[in-house]
Amino acid sequence: MGNFVKSLFGKKEDEVDAAVSTAEAVVEAASEAAAPAADLPPAGPVHVSDDTFEELVLNAPVPVMVDFWAPWCGPCRMIAPIVEDLAARYEGRAVIAKINTDENVDVATNLGIMGIPTVILFLDGEEVDRVVGFAPGHTLEDKLKALTG
Repeated sequence: MGNFVKSLFGKKEDEVDAAVSTAEAVVEAASEAAAPAADLPPAGPVHVSDDTFEELVLNAPVPVMVDFWAPWCGPCRMIAPIVEDLAARYEGRAVIAKINTDENVDVATNLGIMGIPTVILFLDGEEVDRVVGFAPGHTLEDKLKALTG
């Protein structure tokens, strides 16, 4: 390859080898920097509980979307991949959270959750929107976009 490059650019072979080595090092360093750290969890929704709801949702510095769900709920399982996708795409701009209503009845009761799935959007600790039942991804994203700008 060195002779080919040399013929194109008039470079000496050792100059070409040095440039190739430098380019390979840059590509390798960029690949390592772009790779996620092995000890970091993948982007996804934050799992909150009765004990952590105030801290992680009501005191959040960014808008929050909370999915109230239960493992036995069919529509909850249908909305789960949408919530996962939004969590990955809005990381750093919003908190996307999930709370299992079977295990955390206090928050669900206090918020008047009567059916699941229910998705509630919070801004500055206040409920600003609510969707009860399954909703398509674009509906949830439109509501989230309205809060994140």
